[in-house]
Amino acid sequence: MREFFPTNLLQLCRHYRSIAEVCRRLKISRGQFNKYLSGRSLPSAFNLKRICDFFGVEEYEIGLPTEQFVNLIGARSKRSSTSLELTPAQRAVEHLEQQSSPLMRALLGYYHEYYYAMSDPGFIACSLVHMRERDDCFMYERHERLQSSIPGVEDLDSSRYKGLAYYLQDRLFLIDYESLTSNEISQTILIPSFKSRITRLNGLKMGVSACDSRKPVCSRVVWHFLGVDIDQNKAYRRVGLYRADTEQIDGDLKARLGRAQIVDGLFQIA
Repeated sequence: MREFFPTNLLQLCRHYRSIAEVCRRLKISRGQFNKYLSGRSLPSAFNLKRICDFFGVEEYEIGLPTEQFVNLIGARSKRSSTSLELTPAQRAVEHLEQQSSPLMRALLGYYHEYYYAMSDPGFIACSLVHMRERDDCFMYERHERLQSSIPGVEDLDSSRYKGLAYYLQDRLFLIDYESLTSNEISQTILIPSFKSRITRLNGLKMGVSACDSRKPVCSRVVWHFLGVDIDQNKAYRRVGLYRADTEQIDGDLKARLGRAQIVDGLFQIA
């Protein structure tokens, strides 16, 4: 690390107006920082982590040969002219994007999502999901339309969720928010299918119920793959709320969902 660290650190500092600004933000004295830049001293493990976290690089990366390091941080800058000046929250998202497996591309397309409705125990909700890649990110939209389960009440409650997807360690992690009201976040974890043909993905879905109590809930979830190019209108017509004993949902899907009931605001899954 000693051979390349000073030059690499200087390269990172060039993304800011001055070294004094970097020292001020890092809360490291200019004298000590100058020792790092000159190669007279290496930072302690604590300061090294602070420096790497600040610039958004890994500790091993900052010790790479300078040409390799410059190419590395240059590639990360393609999507943003100031990628090294991202906020901590933006850096966290960028880190997940970098770690996400490109195997995600095999899962892109349209799905029907099935789960026990969080606000209507005993009913199965079906929503339409579109997973796609845009600007090197894996994104998705989920359309939900839940008619009232109360007899004689035909009101429809439509929602549209937008989210990001990450493929990490053989698991698919999805987090989204309700884009019309922005008052709800839900998370889904799916187990990818390693078969040559994608059919159904199993997992868990966590969120809050839509009723006034807004209790946290968790339910099994199944994504049924529809294809990459589909009749969206036809697919959307299936979106809605179904009784658990309906024949419109096949036995395999019901078995994957299992039986569920709400206990103290949380789904108990059997």
